[in-house]
Amino acid sequence: MPDVPDVTLEGLYGQMVLDHCRNPRNNVPLDAPDVEAEEFNPFCGDRVIYQLKLDQWGRVSGASARSEGCSIIRASASMMAELSTGRTLPELQGLSDSVRGMMQGRGIGDRPAADLGDLNALQAVRQYPVRIKCALLPWTALEVGVEMFLARQG
Repeated sequence: MPDVPDVTLEGLYGQMVLDHCRNPRNNVPLDAPDVEAEEFNPFCGDRVIYQLKLDQWGRVSGASARSEGCSIIRASASMMAELSTGRTLPELQGLSDSVRGMMQGRGIGDRPAADLGDLNALQAVRQYPVRIKCALLPWTALEVGVEMFLARQG
């Protein structure tokens, strides 16, 4: 079985989640991003702005996820941005599908758990169904941003 972090995580706020919350990765705005989307949850005040810069081969050369709100959204956004660099948009869409599956208890498809890296720590959020939306809001921004980019490309 793959090496997956303990999902009890001392409750909702495990070490990995707290580390990403306190030390967010890739949270500096990008100049002239190719992909950008902002999502807001008016019920709790969570907000995320996700940006990507693509290289000439369609791989992510820069990622930014700036978030406001609870520790869960801030950690999820940081983890997402960290895993974005070097991937193509279809690869990011597949990663998003896997994260949604994990958060909704459907599994991650045929993707090895190791591919999710730090995101595995978010499995603990499933124990608190009302918080799943917090973890998924950054992924909604990714999905919306990619969809808008692809629509512009025609």
